[in-house]
Amino acid sequence: MVLRRLSLAAALVSVLSLAACGSAPAPASGAGGSKALTVFAAASLTETFTELGRQFESTHPGTKATFNFGSSATLAQQITQGAPADVFAAASPATMKTVTDAGLASAPTVFVRNTLQIAVPEDNPAKVGSLKDLTDPKVKVALCAEQVPCGAAAAKALDAAGLTVTPVTLEQDVKATLTKVRLGEVDAALVYRTDVIASGGKVKGIDFPEAGQAVNDYPIAALAKAPAPDLAKEFVGLVLSQQGRDVLTKAGFQAP
Repeated sequence: MVLRRLSLAAALVSVLSLAACGSAPAPASGAGGSKALTVFAAASLTETFTELGRQFESTHPGTKATFNFGSSATLAQQITQGAPADVFAAASPATMKTVTDAGLASAPTVFVRNTLQIAVPEDNPAKVGSLKDLTDPKVKVALCAEQVPCGAAAAKALDAAGLTVTPVTLEQDVKATLTKVRLGEVDAALVYRTDVIASGGKVKGIDFPEAGQAVNDYPIAALAKAPAPDLAKEFVGLVLSQQGRDVLTKAGFQAP
């Protein structure tokens, strides 16, 4: 009798264990087995990618999109040095090439283009009206450092115009450059048109013809060592979709 009771008890434990295994919910996981998406993106994409990140999270419940915005050259260097990221969106093909040459991305796609404007404070104290005005030594000018895309574009535009400008400061990304204008620390800067728009009227933008010879293509790619490869592909898909394009063109970017 004792043995029979022990056998029944063991059988009951076994049945309960099997039932528990069958009814327990599977661990929650996002696409690619992760709930985190990490995107490295050019500083000029701050506003648009933040908006696209919110849209992405709304269609991927439980997923958190995290962004690292900055100089494309710096971001590319961080990626090649092993920084964990799923997606890289650069402000120039040259900075993307740093990543593809290292075998960390393949087949990047150009998703938008951007052009330069002269940014001046709202009251434009130096009365800047053209690119040539920036050559006046009395005009304090901020430029991006030439190794970053906005600086390379500025150098190309100035070369096209046959002009030499001596800046009072060289900044590491376009947001820092624009901030110098917004705070009144400089009279003018060469920045992307989209950043002037994103300032919400805190600075004025002045078009100049040579900007057409210094247009920047923006490539995007899912990274080869992405911790969340499926999420990476889906986010790139969102950026390339009509939904993504609507957000970007509204902000002043041009279709490629």
